[in-house]
Amino acid sequence: MVDSPLRAPAPGLFEVGRRPPFGPYLVEAWRRRSFAFTLAGYKLVGGLLQNRLGVLWIVLKPLFTAVIYGTIFGAVLSSEARPNDWVPYLITGVFTFEYFTGCFGGGSRAITGNAKLVQSLGFPRILLPVSVVVEQTMRVVPIFLLLGILLLVFGVPLSWSWLLVIPILAMMAVFNLGVALIVGRMSVWVRDVQQFIPTINRILFYASSIFFQVDIVFADNPVILTIAHLVPTYDFIALVRGVMLVAHPAPLLALIAAPIWTVLAIGIGVVYFWRAEARYGLGE
Repeated sequence: MVDSPLRAPAPGLFEVGRRPPFGPYLVEAWRRRSFAFTLAGYKLVGGLLQNRLGVLWIVLKPLFTAVIYGTIFGAVLSSEARPNDWVPYLITGVFTFEYFTGCFGGGSRAITGNAKLVQSLGFPRILLPVSVVVEQTMRVVPIFLLLGILLLVFGVPLSWSWLLVIPILAMMAVFNLGVALIVGRMSVWVRDVQQFIPTINRILFYASSIFFQVDIVFADNPVILTIAHLVPTYDFIALVRGVMLVAHPAPLLALIAAPIWTVLAIGIGVVYFWRAEARYGLGE
């Protein structure tokens, strides 16, 4: 008998060990997007059920961070470095940065933390970093609701401009996804990447003008000031502050840089992650 010729895989399926074409890969990922949302919901609920305070931990974590660091830096920083509305300035920065850290750290574990799922089921692996960003987006909703309440308590007037936080966070979600895709692939082949995540987060935390007014501190050094304005996390924090705190409009460079960072991150992240699609789950 003559062996029958190999047939092309059915639509939506790809040969094992071979990278699927880029276009069909993205189409299949979009078709199965409900998987990412369902996984994100289960992980969020499962994580909260492990703690007695449940959903309260979502808002308590950034709140404790703001209180602890605010107390320390409030005593260390000079009055010139701190704005008059320092508490609203501080909590806006901390709460916005929390969104990035959740996606950055979770993205680094998107593949390695779901090894059994990757090895047992066939689906576009890009959905795992997507589920991380979806989960962190679910977490950021109550965080920003608390932020709005706290700003009102500290005398910040309610404004229609607050609604602009929604498109800003949507753009930040795309940026966060790009970053999650990059570190998600890197940590599969170099697991030590996950050990550097807290250090990188700490550096960005201090470099993002969360505690001090970068325009005043580096007013005499335009080169450092320009570099500070180009830090991606600073750009998004500046945009959020610009629409929620009238006294702190976002600098022009941040308005330009944030969309550019977003396009670069998602463009590089998607291609970089896709190029290793066939090797995920095959071992190191």
